[in-house]
Amino acid sequence: MQRTALLIRYRNIVLALACLVPLAAQAQIYKFVDENGVINFTSLPPPARYAYKIIRIPCYVSDSSCRGVSWEKVELNTRAFAPEIRTAARANAVEESLIRAIIHAESAYQIDAVSPKGAQGLMQLMPETQQSLSISDPFNPATNIAGGARHLSELLKEFNGDITLATAAYNAGAGAVLKYGGVPPFEETREYVRRVTILHRRYRQAGS
Repeated sequence: MQRTALLIRYRNIVLALACLVPLAAQAQIYKFVDENGVINFTSLPPPARYAYKIIRIPCYVSDSSCRGVSWEKVELNTRAFAPEIRTAARANAVEESLIRAIIHAESAYQIDAVSPKGAQGLMQLMPETQQSLSISDPFNPATNIAGGARHLSELLKEFNGDITLATAAYNAGAGAVLKYGGVPPFEETREYVRRVTILHRRYRQAGS
């Protein structure tokens, strides 16, 4: 019981500190133990005399504190998971740049990312989506990317290759896009589409 309470407290502290970090593609928290044996969490690098661990937290689209991120300026990642992304792109006829944009927007390339809504892994697949795609391990990069690319491919086919609508459906579901006849009037979804659109263009220009 005590262990559970400590874990909950730890998670709450980290999430609270994440809101204080200057906006970036992901929040970065420093954890260190001081001379009194007290565990400290801070958004600023600790004094050089302390050994520390960096805890990175993705900017999930549902987190309003990340809405001010300048996606035109965040550093791109054109190398991570290159073989997995290339294979998934070819197998599903989806641009590598679009897959990277989704990964960047969803998890900031963190394999073990879990959103407040329960989405998991690099491409933040919900449990029901994992089930429909027969994905047994959402935290396996190759499996997650292959499943996410397949899901994205299916959405692109459903919406006649319209990347904006497919992107909106990736976030809000195809049913919501069909219901509203376009991008749903949800703040989260519109922010998501904006984020992915910018990243997609930048990754394409970068030759990804």
